[in-house]
Amino acid sequence: MLKVFRILARGAAARATEELIDQNALLILDQQIRETRAALERSRRALAVAIAGDRAEARRGDAAEARAQDLEARAVAALGAGREDLAAEAAAAIAELEGEHDAIRAARARFEAEIGRIRAVVADASRRQAELERGRRVAAAGEAVRRLGAGTRPQDAATLREAEATLARLRDLQAEAADTEAALAEAEPGADIAERLERAGFGAPTRPSQAAILERLRRKAGLDRAAAV
Repeated sequence: MLKVFRILARGAAARATEELIDQNALLILDQQIRETRAALERSRRALAVAIAGDRAEARRGDAAEARAQDLEARAVAALGAGREDLAAEAAAAIAELEGEHDAIRAARARFEAEIGRIRAVVADASRRQAELERGRRVAAAGEAVRRLGAGTRPQDAATLREAEATLARLRDLQAEAADTEAALAEAEPGADIAERLERAGFGAPTRPSQAAILERLRRKAGLDRAAAV
């Protein structure tokens, strides 16, 4: 029985861990992105250091070759003048410079291989980092929608329904107020008697009547016939 309890305890702890991770997945992802971004920056710095080292070795190699060529020209001139001793010293120095140049060439070959490897790592990491950050933005938007749609907080859904009900009530009140204002305008003192007096032909009409429009059309039709004749 004790063994079963231990298994249950481990299972409960594992489930609690998984639930904690699920609830804070976006927070965990943000921290992981910060860590991968820092690692990518370190890789870029390592690449920059390797490139700088290769350029320094190239300058050293060029300087050694230039010194060797200068000494060789001077040694030939010394031999021409019969100074074997000076030519021998120059030959020793040239041999040392050529050895240094060979060592630099080998070092640059190692730098080149290392730079190529780091470039590939940085390029792959940069691509994956960009995809990760784009995915994070999409995930953040999706998480916001999921929380809103799934109603992870019942009070949020209740507040949304209450706001919709308030809006509907406000629209009803505005429609009711508009109807009231129209009714009040119709109930103004003298409004009804003025309309009845107008219909009886007393006073200037405030709006065109059917008879007036028909008379105007008849006059226009008569004028059109006269113009045609």
